[in-house]
Amino acid sequence: MSEDIQDAVAESTAGAPSNAPEEPEREPAPEASTPETEPERFILPRVVSIANQKGGVGKTTTSVNLGASLAEQGYRVLVIDLDPQGNATTGLGINARNLESSIYDVLMTDLPLEDCIEATSLKNLFVAPATIDLAGAEIELVPAFSREMKLKRAIDAVKDDFDWIVIDCPPSLGLLTINAFAASDDVIVPIQCEYYALEGLSQLVRNVGLVQSNLNPNLKVRGIVMTMYDARTKLSDQVQQEVRSHFGSTVYRTVIPRTVRLSEAPSFGQPITVFDSLSRGAVAYRELGKEVSHGTSRRVG
Repeated sequence: MSEDIQDAVAESTAGAPSNAPEEPEREPAPEASTPETEPERFILPRVVSIANQKGGVGKTTTSVNLGASLAEQGYRVLVIDLDPQGNATTGLGINARNLESSIYDVLMTDLPLEDCIEATSLKNLFVAPATIDLAGAEIELVPAFSREMKLKRAIDAVKDDFDWIVIDCPPSLGLLTINAFAASDDVIVPIQCEYYALEGLSQLVRNVGLVQSNLNPNLKVRGIVMTMYDARTKLSDQVQQEVRSHFGSTVYRTVIPRTVRLSEAPSFGQPITVFDSLSRGAVAYRELGKEVSHGTSRRVG
């Protein structure tokens, strides 16, 4: 693993919390060493971007199921689907064809964010949906005034209505992702336990650094979550061990397994915690939700 990736992550995670949850049940995998310190309690509301420009790493799966896990804990949660593919929208049971407005309208016509928010079937969980219109937003935003801050201004208007706002970023580092970073407190990076897992990570971290320097000095890479862990392969263990050895407590202890049920849940428009609440994927995302929240007291509701 290249040292520039390690150094870049170290710089952009300054102040990141140690990850020491209570003994969760998890996939067979090496345990990470964690500092013997009390985890940081966050000030809510909190805006978190789930980002990795490499596709197929479990980014949308993590956005949907982390949001559902936090909602299950009693937090009031908004998932913002900023990916033109709209998979977080359909994964939460919303039919994009029936929508009168979407996050595209918020970015391009200054529609208030509250006017496009939809309730999901899960208590406390809401979504700002995406439609295919969002595919043109990268180009349409180019001439816009203060184009990098459009999402932040929209979020600021509804921030007090939620405890957590989770942004599902597109698999790119363009203007949509920059908007997400400018609006966020934290970035969580899903990395699959597979070959070339860290491909592109250095560029992602450099972009976080640029946003820190120019738009949002409080932005941090809060954590790395290992996804698609397959206990049957040595490669999953090797990749996980390598990532943990370099990034230490920045890597969440919870490992997300590769399971059929996790793959099936989106086609039913449900988070895994609803679709199969006792499955390994549901257990893992609940534990990740606890790590991310650190038991921070609810502020809304």
